[in-house]
Amino acid sequence: MTPTVMVLGGTGFMGTHLCAAFRAAGHRVVCVSRGGSGHPGDSATVRLRHDLGVPGQDVAALLAEVAPQVVVNAAGVVWQADEDRMWSLNARFAERLARAAAAAAHPVRLVQLGSSHEYGPGEPGTSTGEDAACAPVSVYGRTKLAATGAVLETVRETGLAAVVLRVANATGPGVPPGSLLGTVAQRLTAPAPAHDDEPTELRLAPLRARRDFVDVRDVAAAAVLAATAPAHEVTGHVINIARGEAVAVRRVVERLIALADRPVRLTEYEPVPAPGPTGPGPDARVLRADLEWQQLDISRARRLLGWRPAVDLDTSLADLLTAVRLPEQERTRT
Repeated sequence: MTPTVMVLGGTGFMGTHLCAAFRAAGHRVVCVSRGGSGHPGDSATVRLRHDLGVPGQDVAALLAEVAPQVVVNAAGVVWQADEDRMWSLNARFAERLARAAAAAAHPVRLVQLGSSHEYGPGEPGTSTGEDAACAPVSVYGRTKLAATGAVLETVRETGLAAVVLRVANATGPGVPPGSLLGTVAQRLTAPAPAHDDEPTELRLAPLRARRDFVDVRDVAAAAVLAATAPAHEVTGHVINIARGEAVAVRRVVERLIALADRPVRLTEYEPVPAPGPTGPGPDARVLRADLEWQQLDISRARRLLGWRPAVDLDTSLADLLTAVRLPEQERTRT
């Protein structure tokens, strides 16, 4: 019998590549998203509409309807979301999902996608392992850490077969336009004004950080391995998925500019805090503080999954630019 994999958030950046990877591995894929359509990439993929952030939506009924052997939770929000929505989609939904999977009438393996933002500030010159103390400084990091905690608690209490993949900064085709690399790629591929020989001005907040980047297709490959590895070897583990190296963000932006082959004037500026209802809002530098240095130890992924990154950074960035250049109708067919 062909195993069924249900991908939650299946039409998003990460979910699109997860669906493709599981299809390529021979699984039947059920793509679940709020819109129920979008970019599953293959007519053989089953699409279901389900608003994961609504507490009244019955996750248990969804599991009973689909009867998947594996559930991959790629749902959640990062950009342009308030704190309540982050807690709802990133944390509380993950807890409801884990409890429903544990109570399902048939065995379900859960692969939860976490985030390196759960760790908080990294120590320059060192690699962060999965057993490091977590001290996230952003709401996103705190909500993802709460989701990890809820999944692992369910494992301890019920024996649910579940694993958390703690993913570094993902890049590659389909990066959200609200992210730094997505924003830069959009600017670099936008048509230049006619008869304008001036370089494109690219104004960005200071690019002082060094971050660990990993291609989204490598993340999808890791998820397939986590879903198919012997359950007793991965259940209850947090596993870092990254390249295992800290790369200067300025270097990454400069590589995008070089690959775009377009004259650009790069300007860095200090962001001005936006005013809030009771005064000045948080400085954007504080929101990024957990990423001033980020380098993850990926030895556990090699040991438990036999996984290592396969897509180099230049290829990932070039494919990101190519995807942004594609007309929308072509993107939805690939």
